[in-house]
Amino acid sequence: MPELATGGELSEAQLKKVEEFIEEEEGRFNRYGGWLAALLTAVAVASSAFHLYAAYSIVRTDWLREIHVGIVLFLSYMLFPIAKRYRHRLMWWDVACAALAVVVIVYMVWSGDDFMDRTTNPTRLDMFFGIALMALVIEAVRRTTGWVMPIIIGGFLIYACVGPGLPAPWTHRGYDVSRLVGHMYMTLEGIFGTAVDVSATLIILFTIYGAFLDYSGAGRFFLDFSFALLGGKPTSAGRAVVLASFLLGGPSGSGVATTVTIGTVAYPMLKKSGYAKEAAGGLLAAGGLGAILSPPVLGAAAFIIAEYLNISYLEVIKMATIPTILYYFSLFLMVELDARKYGMSEAAFAVAESAWTLAKRYWYHFLSLVSIVIFMLWGFSPTLSVFWATVTAFAVSFFRRETAMVPSRVVKAMAAGTNGVLSVAATCAAAGIIVGVVTLTGLGLKFSSIVLAYAGGSLALTALYVALIVWIVGLAVPVTASYIICAVIAAPAMIQLGVPDFAAHMFIFYYALLSEVSPPTALSPFAAAAITGGDPYKTTMQAWKYTMPAFVVPFFFVLDPLGAGVLLKLPAGATWLQVSWVVFMCFVAIAALAAGLQGWALRKTTWLERSMLVAGGLLVIAPSDTFDVVGLAIAIGAIVLQVIRGRIAAPA
Repeated sequence: MPELATGGELSEAQLKKVEEFIEEEEGRFNRYGGWLAALLTAVAVASSAFHLYAAYSIVRTDWLREIHVGIVLFLSYMLFPIAKRYRHRLMWWDVACAALAVVVIVYMVWSGDDFMDRTTNPTRLDMFFGIALMALVIEAVRRTTGWVMPIIIGGFLIYACVGPGLPAPWTHRGYDVSRLVGHMYMTLEGIFGTAVDVSATLIILFTIYGAFLDYSGAGRFFLDFSFALLGGKPTSAGRAVVLASFLLGGPSGSGVATTVTIGTVAYPMLKKSGYAKEAAGGLLAAGGLGAILSPPVLGAAAFIIAEYLNISYLEVIKMATIPTILYYFSLFLMVELDARKYGMSEAAFAVAESAWTLAKRYWYHFLSLVSIVIFMLWGFSPTLSVFWATVTAFAVSFFRRETAMVPSRVVKAMAAGTNGVLSVAATCAAAGIIVGVVTLTGLGLKFSSIVLAYAGGSLALTALYVALIVWIVGLAVPVTASYIICAVIAAPAMIQLGVPDFAAHMFIFYYALLSEVSPPTALSPFAAAAITGGDPYKTTMQAWKYTMPAFVVPFFFVLDPLGAGVLLKLPAGATWLQVSWVVFMCFVAIAALAAGLQGWALRKTTWLERSMLVAGGLLVIAPSDTFDVVGLAIAIGAIVLQVIRGRIAAPA
């Protein structure tokens, strides 16, 4: 694959920082050598092979979930150290915990159907293994994601035990340890609930698929193709980042990985174009965030949405399509405004070959990407669709010798597929404990009643409160955990006020994404700052500036029933005029807010014009035709003022 001549490379210190941020998202792996590395690679390859087999043939649901958790726990304890000072050293306690995890799962599978029949009256051995599994899951998620998730789980478990002593409306009957063990360990409602089911059937398969794309050179092709396609204009560097984020991020579903991959290539060009360090980092992080929104993969939470709503994953892809278009429209618009605001110059894209030449040579990399949707439309399940897409990626790689998935690459891809899912899978298992407490105690309905009481029954205030709650939760935990927690405790509040369930869940999913660009878990902006050398917190604020216009979109499909239908599902009985109006007003709101936040439209805005643009954009969001017209008029008024100022200034 030809290399782009970008004119700059990362220093050793920058590479080390970038590596640290990737590890923050994916976990700090131990690096081993010799027989131990070969053994763990073999386990990871066998795990991927097992999950691919389970996708193609029938495996009992409970066994699949249990074996999946067992593999994840075994590898998590073997690959993630208990503390930083023990890194790259396998300690006896790691082996003991990994072995205990295997024993716990073997005991479950070996016990047969009688195991789930005694959930309300577990034996002493059930109790021992149940408590052991809960402790192992909590420690695994601590090793892979940090201390916050275990602390939250501890709070939920305490709440489950002390229910009778709590003040109303938080009070409940209370549950002892045996009841918690029975619910969390011996049913499919706790640890082995929906989140683990999704992790075992979809998330790991998409991770394997992404690894096959990576090792076959598809990721590099998407990146080179984007930069070769766009060039010759002041906005070319920014546009190329946005396009590359979409093409590369769609298959990966990882914000940090997309940010880092694109940033190492694109930053020199952004710098030549005139971007400041923080602005360049903010754009890279915003582009990376789009990876979690972009079909066909989206982030791990998208798979869980399909399970919670009991709909096909294809429906989730459809629901994400227009919001994704609006998100990238927002980024393209901000890039255009940047070019005018900063007076950017043309950045030379020195590439060995043109986009057309690259496309003619490596066109087959698009096949597996498109095949996922084709297989789903053909009637295949999402699991089978990604299985056959992986097979397609493997097969088409042999179209050229340099991309062929020879045995060594297959082994690396299979191992990377399992290892890449460990932190997400551990989070899903740990989130199952939280979901188990919520379902056991009825916390979701209690929480919803409290939110509704504070909001006075107002849908707008309820949506605002839920957005703040999701954002606050997302400050501490990853996107997947943030979505799962808030989906079970906050979504019912909006649904009670008449918001369609799919709109409520997509709203929460959207705002869970803000955790990627919000300190202290703002991994994407911090990784981008490591590449650009900019200030991490200023880079985070720039990322917020780029993403904020798009984050008004969820209010459209929560506050307006027609908006929910148009943006997520085409509503029955809606005319094309109504559909066009809603989509047009979305574009107006995003454009007005983008110009207001940038302080630049046709030219630099005055404080009055900027206020009018922001006010106009916010009014368009409000669920009222009157507000739509008023907001549109105010935004147009700001543009008229700019035109008048330009004509007055022209003679001078």
